[in-house]
Amino acid sequence: MSAIDTVATVPETPWRGEIRAMLQLAWPMVLTNLGQTAMTATDVLMMGRLGPDALAAGSLGANLYFMPMIFGLGLMTAASPMIATELGRKRHSVRDVRRTVRQGLWLSVMVSIPIWLFLWHTEAILVAMGQEPRLATLAGSYVRAMMWASMPFYGYLVLRSFISALERPRWALIIVFGAVGFNVLANWCLMFGNLGFPALGLPGSGWATTLSSLLMFAGMAAVVMFERRFRRYRLFGRFWRPDWPRLKAFLKLGMPIAALLLFEVSIFNASSFLMGLISAASIAAYAIAIQLASLSFMVPLGLAQAVTVRVGRAHGAGDLDAVTRAGWTAYAMGVGFMALMATAMILLPYQLISAFIDLDAPANAEVVGLAVGFLAMAGLFQVVDGAQAVAGGMLRGLHDTTVPMIYALIGYWGVGLPLGIALAFPGGLEGTGIWIGLSVGLAVVAVLMLVRWLRRDRLGLTRVR
Repeated sequence: MSAIDTVATVPETPWRGEIRAMLQLAWPMVLTNLGQTAMTATDVLMMGRLGPDALAAGSLGANLYFMPMIFGLGLMTAASPMIATELGRKRHSVRDVRRTVRQGLWLSVMVSIPIWLFLWHTEAILVAMGQEPRLATLAGSYVRAMMWASMPFYGYLVLRSFISALERPRWALIIVFGAVGFNVLANWCLMFGNLGFPALGLPGSGWATTLSSLLMFAGMAAVVMFERRFRRYRLFGRFWRPDWPRLKAFLKLGMPIAALLLFEVSIFNASSFLMGLISAASIAAYAIAIQLASLSFMVPLGLAQAVTVRVGRAHGAGDLDAVTRAGWTAYAMGVGFMALMATAMILLPYQLISAFIDLDAPANAEVVGLAVGFLAMAGLFQVVDGAQAVAGGMLRGLHDTTVPMIYALIGYWGVGLPLGIALAFPGGLEGTGIWIGLSVGLAVVAVLMLVRWLRRDRLGLTRVR
């Protein structure tokens, strides 16, 4: 027998099989997340062409927009572990899966209305926060165009959770990359007045986001209605029928996830607002650095989404060994990748920054100098950021969301933000001090999450619920 034949007959070990399954599930999710982030990156790139004021106002508006937006996103995230656990208990479950998706879609409508009411007053909120009135006015016009994207985007997330729990995430990837291309075209037309459209400036980018979200939901709805593997679930059948116990369970699982994400994202938003108290150049440099950090974060985020499904299905089936394998496989992949990205951010700052701003323009010199320093700090927290993200996904697969929420509150707002403020203003480090606070807060959350995962058996988290 040849060496090739010998290798071919070696049976696949459980760990090797888990690595293969994790990669097959995670890579479309990672690319989908990158596609969604690419839309935001495209917006930032085009805002930069409008000038520093537009970039700063867009950053302020986007940060305020994402504060309530991320809360609703957390609620929708509960669909993934709920569906995965149901499929783990009963592989061919249809009725329970359909009801969970239906209540998720109900919730996407319910949560969007108060978000719209809040975001309509963006200008007044930013002025009350001490931001420059001219930037607040521009940011308000941008958000009033973009806020309508929330409802279709939430609906898209619920349907994406459904196909991901069935371990068929590639349709989401196709739809998102179609939306990225559409978003580029819409921005080009509506911001700059191309192809006969009016030149709306910054609000044009907001309308492009809204139209792109509508396209994403419509595409995903068409897939689940007509694709053979999904059609049998009839997700939109009897859509008006309530399932109050399931909606309550959705909220019970989703509210802590929403709060955790809100604590995490809002500390970055608060950091942006603090940068605004320093200078407009600091806001613009922060927007560039955080956008690059967000792009690399899409990999551990995709692994976190994949491990929620893998752990959730193993948890539903009562297979404790599979729970362990799924968790550690994703964790090693996420931390390893972020270590590589941290190295790139520290060693290649100018090459990365040049994608967002003209390095040679004299007017951009201050922004470039600040962005180089901020990017070095962003590189330092990449590893702990990836660690906490994947660990959170591991715990969500076990339906463990309340305690991680408390950890996030302690790490981000109890440690990270106060430390950042102290170093930035009394300490005189300005923007660098804020980044140090962010790094320490992420590290605290990462350690607490990992300790809880290590104690999962002792805490009874692996019991099927």
